[in-house]
Amino acid sequence: MKAVVIAEHGGLDKVKLAEVSKPKPVSGEVLIQVKSAALNHLDIWVRKGRPGEKMPMPHILGSDAAGVVGEIADGVVGISVGDEVIINPGLSCRCCEYCARGEHSECASFGILGLSRAGTFAEYAAVPAANIYRKPAYMSFDEAAAIPLVYLTAWRMLMTKAGLKPGQTLLIHGIGGGVALAALQLAKMTGAIVIATSSSDEKLARAGQLGADHTINYKVKNVAAAVKEITGGRGVDVVLETVGAATWQTDFEVVRRGGKIVICGVTGGPKAETNLQALYWNQVTIMGSTMGSDEDFRAMLSAVSATKLKPVVDSVFPLAEARDAMAKMEAGQQFGKIVLKVSD
Repeated sequence: MKAVVIAEHGGLDKVKLAEVSKPKPVSGEVLIQVKSAALNHLDIWVRKGRPGEKMPMPHILGSDAAGVVGEIADGVVGISVGDEVIINPGLSCRCCEYCARGEHSECASFGILGLSRAGTFAEYAAVPAANIYRKPAYMSFDEAAAIPLVYLTAWRMLMTKAGLKPGQTLLIHGIGGGVALAALQLAKMTGAIVIATSSSDEKLARAGQLGADHTINYKVKNVAAAVKEITGGRGVDVVLETVGAATWQTDFEVVRRGGKIVICGVTGGPKAETNLQALYWNQVTIMGSTMGSDEDFRAMLSAVSATKLKPVVDSVFPLAEARDAMAKMEAGQQFGKIVLKVSD
């Protein structure tokens, strides 16, 4: 079968379209004929090589996918050949103390498709049956593939961790990426007030069309001053942080007393100084968040389906042009998810 692989870590030139063996599902797994797969920033880190992370080479990239069940191994119930499905890319042992209480992303063996095992940028992918969910009927395969990782991540950050409530104010840095846009859509679904930032007026205008109540071009305005003006000096209830070092100081300037900062990524750098006095004096809660639990995924998919929410798809590339798709994502040129069309 055709798959997008790397044989070694490095730049975009390491990304190749290759012929590899079709996977065989083992007990408890299903084989998915992938129709569409979506890119994530995780693909960049995997390609470059995460410190301490080792994987067999060649390695198939990709975490998100939607497709059709093609084969079922022993020990699988409730799934039939021909079912249209999406994949929850989070992997866990499902038997430790964390998994037993539904905290699958805190499992010591937690992993992600495309990182811990072969990914989804391929014509077929073998996946644990526990990671398979029905594709919402109103979504295309391209749209469904864009849902799992970023909407699960945003759901856990906003709903499970921060407990975002109607009427509360949320700040989202760098609108345009997958998690940021998912957070915008989910927050508006919840009835929150959203402030979005970007250096692009075009992206801010599109964010406004998706429901952002206030937008700030951080190249033109001081974000902290603008947020204080918008909130009457109070500050925001929740900061959704995916940038890291580049915006960390700003977070403490904009969050209200007793507010929350939830972080899931560090695209702007992993190391930052923290004003501990501001942290304790203002009683700010900082929470780290990665992916989500099975219950988070079910709740997210149920809410998305009930409201007929559709993800923002920036563009669709054929599988053979995966390198070009990844270059666009790495350059930050997208507004929404970039999807690979694997098969019709």
